[in-house]
Amino acid sequence: MDWFLIFVFTLTAVGLVGGGLLVSRLVAPHNPGGKKNQPYECGEETVGHNWVHFNVGYYLIALLFLVFEVEAAFLFPWAVIFREVGWVGLIEVGIFVGVLVMALVYAWKKGILEWV
Repeated sequence: MDWFLIFVFTLTAVGLVGGGLLVSRLVAPHNPGGKKNQPYECGEETVGHNWVHFNVGYYLIALLFLVFEVEAAFLFPWAVIFREVGWVGLIEVGIFVGVLVMALVYAWKKGILEWV
């Protein structure tokens, strides 16, 4: 009985998604060309070539920021229940922070943090 319900829910989900896409395809207006094919840049006309290559350093700095933000999100709940988890929790968080420190040292040695 449980598998039958899962099968029914799966079929219903696929049917709703597929039906929505089909109805959208049939009903929505489709008028390509002209201004619609130009990239939208905050209402401004694009200057030069549209496919400009950006420095990968911006993305690497953003990823490092994200890693350390996630670290802060994981350390706060641990700090709240520190007394309950004891030494085992301290060792586990030490390993977690150690891995992140190794990632920071790796990024530093690779020159990712150099802003040039």
